Amino acid sequence: MTIPADLKYTKEHEWVRIEDDTATVSITDHAQEALGDIVFVELPEIGRAVAPGEAFAVVESVKAVSDVYAPVGGEIVEVNAELEGAPEKVNTDPYGAGWIAKIRMSGDTVELLSDDEYSTFLEE
Repeated sequence: MTIPADLKYTKEHEWVRIEDDTATVSITDHAQEALGDIVFVELPEIGRAVAPGEAFAVVESVKAVSDVYAPVGGEIVEVNAELEGAPEKVNTDPYGAGWIAKIRMSGDTVELLSDDEYSTFLEE
């Protein structure tokens, strides 16, 4: 299982890459492994306002349906439309081509964990 050091994480198993005022978000390698083969991703609408901790997308696998929670508050400014035809990218490249949405941040966040903190959280 991979936990890149340059990302932040949530206890709900999302990762976030913050660049300037934009956060790229998806689920972690741990989450995609637990879910199994991803068969559908329900993307949020561009322009939607989200609050930290709010469910904003849905990932469906052969095992379960799981909400994806916003690690930051703000506005959805971009979604990964490629996932509509290739949801398995969340499995094959969770930290790259498997990103779900980009959020222009308003400043509020849930508690974000470093890679070491997330690794420790997974061991608990």
